[in-house]
Amino acid sequence: MINVIMIWALIALFILQPGIAHDGAETGVKLFVQALLPYLLPYIILTQWLLKLPASKNSSPAWMRYLKAYTLGSFGGFPVGAVTVSEMKRNGQLSAYESSLLLAACHAPGPMFIVGYVGLELFGNSMAGWKLLIAIHVANILFFLFVLLLMASKRSQHEVIGNLPLPPPSSAPLLDAFKESSSIIILVATTVVFFSSLGSVLTTVIQAAASVEMGIVKTAVLALFEMTSGVQSATQHFYGSAIFPYLIAAILSINGLSIHMQVFVIARSAELSLKPYVIGRIWSVLAVPVFLYMLL
Repeated sequence: MINVIMIWALIALFILQPGIAHDGAETGVKLFVQALLPYLLPYIILTQWLLKLPASKNSSPAWMRYLKAYTLGSFGGFPVGAVTVSEMKRNGQLSAYESSLLLAACHAPGPMFIVGYVGLELFGNSMAGWKLLIAIHVANILFFLFVLLLMASKRSQHEVIGNLPLPPPSSAPLLDAFKESSSIIILVATTVVFFSSLGSVLTTVIQAAASVEMGIVKTAVLALFEMTSGVQSATQHFYGSAIFPYLIAAILSINGLSIHMQVFVIARSAELSLKPYVIGRIWSVLAVPVFLYMLL
């Protein structure tokens, strides 16, 4: 009943604020085309192509499979980590337990996005982008090592990879990679446009209902719904302030509901638990700004 009421309330907001909803959706489209698609699509295709190639699940030790998941998943941008771990689980390279834990660790923005977009375009300095990327991966690697220890201590309590059935190998891995990548890109585009529009409408409603500073409200709401919109709002309202780089780090760590929805859809399709992912995001929000402060 609560869900039905919420849905109808959102429908009413979109009907009452069509112009703002349109502007928010248009902003989401521009963000996707200009800031996400050029950085995300090539890497997703190559990652999917690599994962579609025939591989023996017993040809490498467990730690090498975990390292492969982290390397492919954590350097391709959101939601490549979820895509990588889910595909490795379907290929029989990871168990459901391992995949659920790695889902939380293999989650980071792509280096081209951080260095190219955040570093050069927002910070005006590629070195600042590199430092932010290092802070993100320091937090992720520490969490990744914790995950490795947890999996090593409980490995005997869960299914053994060697006992899991292997799916039939793909006859055309590149074509399958394009097919899978297209569905992922559509998912990313849909969530970015929807949550950008929703964030814009809710920002206007909150501003009209309460006397609060527009920059704070807009940045907070947009960061909650769509990460890239939140980053742009923070740049617009807080650029030059002492807290600006740490605010950007926090927004990138929060991710926003748009990215979380992408991960949830992908993880659910592979029947993965989301509890470790939630814990990982809380750790990231707390740790990344601290590590960035130490580097700056």
